[in-house]
Amino acid sequence: MAESKPGDKTKEFQAGRVVLISVCHFIHDVYSSFLAPLLPYIIEKFSLSLTQAGFLNTVMQLPALMNPYIGKLADRMSFRYFIIFAPMFTAVPMSLLGLAPNYAVIMLLLFLTGVSVSLFHVPAPVMVYHVSGMKTGRGMSFYMTGGELARTVGPVAIIAAVSTLGFEGYFPVMIVGVLASAVMYFKLKDIPAAPKRHETVSIRATCREMKPLLIPLSGIVVVRGFMHGCLTTFLPLYILGKTNDVWLAGISLSLFEGAGVAGILTIGPLSDRFGRKTMLFFSLVLAPFSLLLFVFSSGWIRFPLLIVTGFTLLSTTPVMLAMIQEYSKDGSSSANGVFMMISFLARSAVVVLIGFVADQVGLETTYLLCAIVGFLGIPFVYKLPGKRV
Repeated sequence: MAESKPGDKTKEFQAGRVVLISVCHFIHDVYSSFLAPLLPYIIEKFSLSLTQAGFLNTVMQLPALMNPYIGKLADRMSFRYFIIFAPMFTAVPMSLLGLAPNYAVIMLLLFLTGVSVSLFHVPAPVMVYHVSGMKTGRGMSFYMTGGELARTVGPVAIIAAVSTLGFEGYFPVMIVGVLASAVMYFKLKDIPAAPKRHETVSIRATCREMKPLLIPLSGIVVVRGFMHGCLTTFLPLYILGKTNDVWLAGISLSLFEGAGVAGILTIGPLSDRFGRKTMLFFSLVLAPFSLLLFVFSSGWIRFPLLIVTGFTLLSTTPVMLAMIQEYSKDGSSSANGVFMMISFLARSAVVVLIGFVADQVGLETTYLLCAIVGFLGIPFVYKLPGKRV
C-alpha cells in the first residue's frame, strides 16, 4: 500500500496502528493511575495531612489547563513524537515518587507527569482519527478501551510492585514505559504527520470554528459529569452504606468500569453505522434511566442496573471524540485540546459540587439528583450540528 502523505487521512482502517496506539494508551495510563494507590505511602513517609495529599492530585491535573496551547503546538509540529515519547516521560517521574526526598519534589514529579499526560492525550485522538479511515468511531473505541483498562490494571500493578520491591525500590517499573516508547518510535515514526497549516490558527479562532459543536457538547459533558462523578468517586462508599459489605463495595467499581469497556467497544463502532447523534441519544436516555432504577432498587438487581449504567455512560466518550475530529478541519489537535480543557474544568467543578451536596443531603438523595440531572443532556443532542463534508 502506498505511503500516505503528511496530513492525509487514509480511507482504510489501519488496524495494526490503531491497536498499537491503543496499547500505548494503556501503558501510558497505567503509570498515570499510580498516584491514588501510592498516596498512603506518600502520606506516611512525609506525614502529610489529607489536604496536602488531596492537593497532589490537583497539581497533577493543572497542566490540563494548557491543553488548547498544547493542541496548537501539536498542529504546527509533528504530533507523532508527542505520542511516541509520552509513555517514557510519564513512566519516569511516576516511578521516582518513592525516591523523592520531600513534598516539593513529589509535586514537581507529579506536575511533570501532568504535562506528559496532556502531551499524549491531546494529539493521540487526532492520530487515531487519521489512521481509522471511515471508521472513526471504531478507532476511538479501541483507543478509549486502552485507557479504561489501564485504570483497572494500574492500581493492582503498582501495589504488587511496591509489595515486592518496597516503596523506595519500585523505580525499575519505569523500564516498561521506556521500552513502549522505543517500540512506538520504530512502529510509528513514518506515520503521516499533522496537516501542514499555511497560517497560524489562534485558540480564539479554533473556538469560533468549533462553537456550534462545542457548546452542545459542553452541555453534555457537564450533565454527564454529574452521573460520572457520583459513580466513579462515591460508588464504593454508596454500596458500603447500603450493604455494609466491603467486598461488594470494592467489586462494584470494577463492575462499572468493566461494563464501560464493553460499552466503548460497542457504541463507538455502532456510531459509524447509525450516526454519532443517534448513539449519543441512546446513551443519554438509557444511562440516567438505569441510574434512577439503580437508586430505587435493592438486592442483587442493583448490579445488572449498574452494568447497564456503566455500559451506556462511559461509551459516550469515543463518540464525542470522533465528532470533534470530524467537525474540525483535517482533524485538529487544537480543537481536541479545547474540548479536553472544557472536560477537565467541568469534571473538576462537578465533583466538588457533588461532594458538597452529599454532605448536605446524603448520598442517596445525591444519586437521585444526579440521575435526574442526567436527563438534561437529551436536549443538547438535538443542538449538535451534522458532520462537515
